[in-house]
Amino acid sequence: MTRLSITLSIVLYAMAVPYLEINSTHVFNPDWTPHAKIHEVWQLITNTSIGVLCLWLLWARNQIKIGALLSLLVMGGFLLAYALQDLYGGSMKYLDGSEKTLLGINIGVFGFGLATLLVLISLLIERKSLTARS
Repeated sequence: MTRLSITLSIVLYAMAVPYLEINSTHVFNPDWTPHAKIHEVWQLITNTSIGVLCLWLLWARNQIKIGALLSLLVMGGFLLAYALQDLYGGSMKYLDGSEKTLLGINIGVFGFGLATLLVLISLLIERKSLTARS
């Protein structure tokens, strides 16, 4: 159960986000500066690569804790960037002022918040499981 929960979180940041961002609203957005685009593609490649590493750690090496912690860094990085957006002029809103939301919450915050919670719960379950085996 713990590996499946963590895997779902990895799929979110390593596959779903690139799918949602390799289009005209992000990577191919004509209003973005080339410098911002290279950072976007770099972030997508880095996060996907970390996701592949985490999947290997979880499923081939049974290194649940390391895979979970790396995933928390990726998702926590987004949540922290969102929390600090006013400091650097960031926004999750599109240029037309619209924003993707779910239940009134920004879709990124909702998804990564839920995924972060799942990973943290998975780590607690794994820790209790290891303690019980000792």
